[in-house]
Amino acid sequence: MQILKLLIKNSFRHKLRTSLTVFGITIAILAFGLLRTVVGAWYAGVEASSSTRLITRNSISIIFFLPLSYKEKIRQIPGVKNISYSNWFGGIYISEKNFIPNFAVEAKTVFELWPEFVVPEEQKNDFLHDRKSCVAGRKVAERFGWKIGDTITLKGTIFPGNWDFVLRGIYKGKYKSTDETQFFFHWDYLNESLKKTAPNRADQVGWYVVEVKRPELAAEVATAIDKTFKNSLAETITETEKAFQLGFVAMTEAIVIAVRIVSFVVIFIIMAVMANTMAMTARERIGEYAIMKTLGFGGWHIAGLIFGESLFISAVGCGLGIAATYPAAAAFGDAMAAYLPVFNVQRQTIYLDIAASLIVGLIAGVFPAWRAVKLRIADGLRRIG
Repeated sequence: MQILKLLIKNSFRHKLRTSLTVFGITIAILAFGLLRTVVGAWYAGVEASSSTRLITRNSISIIFFLPLSYKEKIRQIPGVKNISYSNWFGGIYISEKNFIPNFAVEAKTVFELWPEFVVPEEQKNDFLHDRKSCVAGRKVAERFGWKIGDTITLKGTIFPGNWDFVLRGIYKGKYKSTDETQFFFHWDYLNESLKKTAPNRADQVGWYVVEVKRPELAAEVATAIDKTFKNSLAETITETEKAFQLGFVAMTEAIVIAVRIVSFVVIFIIMAVMANTMAMTARERIGEYAIMKTLGFGGWHIAGLIFGESLFISAVGCGLGIAATYPAAAAFGDAMAAYLPVFNVQRQTIYLDIAASLIVGLIAGVFPAWRAVKLRIADGLRRIG
């Protein structure tokens, strides 16, 4: 307890310098935590992927469609438990800045294949029995103030025209990693309209979602699906949902790498600031260290006090930085909900914050401690006064 009191008194002997250093560490840990959370949010879709879901798409590109007739052929493949399909709709709500991911889905199976989308049973039934109905995630409904029964109009880009939908359900995520910003409606509603306006685009889907009976069957089923449609007019590529999500992340890999690099650069910068603070502190106390050695304290006792002071300052800054990370992440997540739908501070990020502060505290104390250990008593006493 006496050692702790001594460390605290020594740390705040120069209050302004210590306060500025703590503030700098707090800002650095906050920035580091937010940047690591951005990286985590980038991979949120990958982490939330199910090991029993496969995605089957056109082998050329996801922008090319697949025939609806593939559904029953895929269902007959051994190991397939369930199957659904979707189309990216690409609709705009009021203006382009109101981006929301919107899909035309097979209403009967969407909640079976995505049990993490939790909808009240009454709302689910209303959605299934109204072909012009839609379901929206909790976050997107709160963002635009939508209520059950509201009519929502999307302006089509891929499928031109104004499309009216009635909101029949609002889903919540079963897990913290569940995306609550999606909007989906009946694929049948889209298909019936296309039969009248663009018959050549009807009875086609963007991709199939295949649920396998057991995760270990995923590779076998994926191979069987692609073999089934080999040399057809629309060949397929089937991959796990995780691999499918990673494909999108790979398109922006350079951005993710840049964010990671910046996060560590922030730590290196604050390490330099902390090292400068400890160097100035040690230089001012050369005489004190000499007197302590005269009284019988060994060099390693003095080094322990220096490291303790350095770690104490970095720990205070780290604690304040972690405390500030959660409200800052909540505010940033709300502002970026359209682009980063899942923005949660992960436990791993907190561990990295703590590890970074320990490294900063230890490295900042190395040179001052080494200097104190090597200090000769006579040289130290000459600096008194």
